[in-house]
Amino acid sequence: MNVRIEKDTMGTIEVPADHLWGAQTQRSFENFKIGDEKMPVALIIAFAELKKAASVANYQLGKLSQVKQAAIATACDEIIAGKWPHEFPLSVWQTGSGTQTNMNMNEVIAFRANLLITEENVHPNDDVNMSQSSNDTFPTAMHIAAYRQIHAHLLPIVKEMTVVLTQKKTKYQHLVKIGRTHLQDATPLTFGQEISGWEAMMNASFAQIEQSAQTILELAIGGTAVGTGLNADPRFGDLVATQLAEQTGYPFISAANKFHALTSHDALVYTHGAIKGLAANAMKIANDIRFLASGPRSGFGELSIPANEPGSSIMPGKVNPTQSEALTMVAVQVMGNDATVGIAASQGNFELNVYKPVIIYNVLQSVGILADALDSFNRHCLIGLEALPERMNELVEQSLMLVTALNPYIGYEKAAEIAKKAFADNSSLRAAALATGYVTETQYNEWIDPLKMVNLPEDDK
Repeated sequence: MNVRIEKDTMGTIEVPADHLWGAQTQRSFENFKIGDEKMPVALIIAFAELKKAASVANYQLGKLSQVKQAAIATACDEIIAGKWPHEFPLSVWQTGSGTQTNMNMNEVIAFRANLLITEENVHPNDDVNMSQSSNDTFPTAMHIAAYRQIHAHLLPIVKEMTVVLTQKKTKYQHLVKIGRTHLQDATPLTFGQEISGWEAMMNASFAQIEQSAQTILELAIGGTAVGTGLNADPRFGDLVATQLAEQTGYPFISAANKFHALTSHDALVYTHGAIKGLAANAMKIANDIRFLASGPRSGFGELSIPANEPGSSIMPGKVNPTQSEALTMVAVQVMGNDATVGIAASQGNFELNVYKPVIIYNVLQSVGILADALDSFNRHCLIGLEALPERMNELVEQSLMLVTALNPYIGYEKAAEIAKKAFADNSSLRAAALATGYVTETQYNEWIDPLKMVNLPEDDK
């Protein structure tokens, strides 16, 4: 392997000649060979956005020459466009402030910038990292990456899935089925009403995530090492945030209190909590669908789900609820990630939290896999989901809980007697009711009407 000699404050070290990184990146690469988890691409792109914005701010403040600023910005644009994907090899499991990833970014940008210009030399610390510290840049990149991924990937699919649920709700608004509480038969409702609950869950999760994500618009940049802003112009944080808002289209602002921004990650805990809420709702919807589609002959059998692939390597013709299974596994992972994020965020000591890499790794994983899983579930299950009206009607007719409609007329105790008789005799509810003499056939036909029991609005009847 061809190498070149790079130097930092600790001395010299060999670096692969075909890479752009420098000494500090190489030391981290050699010292933290832990696991397979690398810094997420979304974080790397966010870091490049930040370094570009910082170069603009430093130029505006008269601290960085136009030549250097332009070269730094060009290098950042290349990283943002995905041109140098193999130049960021560092493990998540590194220093808890993310210092090595910050220096990885600084070194790559400086090396690339120096290939673009000849009249000046761009230094990774003095120029690319000017007015900055890893302690304020890494949490800033965390917020940029999380906000972008939430709004560019997660929320759009939540909206798409909600549209499909709205369509299904309308389609099945008048299809009566049996309700279930405590996993036992309950009074009827329409399938459209049941779906409306799923629809409302997705709408609520969308609103909760969107609202909580507003807290991560505040950026730590400008706080430098401990929050005091040492070595940075007092205007620097605001200038960078303004530039980032222009670059990304998202309304980032400089955090009012940098001491809070460096040592606390409550905003990401709060936002991830809303993401966990979405995972919980997704778990419920996926479970409802796979149970209602169970069978086809020995389960509930009320729904038909798309047959996307053979369900068994031994049982021919078997169709399994694979999309529900994938989504629920992802939901469990997100819930586990939430525990990690919360515990890690609680570990801020004095002026710095040093669990930053594991926090953002888990946040971005949750956003990514949940967005993908919801998209897959929507495309390959929900869109093709169909109700089976005959089976739904059969179960409604067999249900003993229709007797609830008799309560206002004959009272709870007599109605319970009818239900128990029907169960004991293995007879229909109608036969048991007539056998007791508590109701006439005419009364039964008038009072036991499943469609009347679902309380549809007048304009929906």
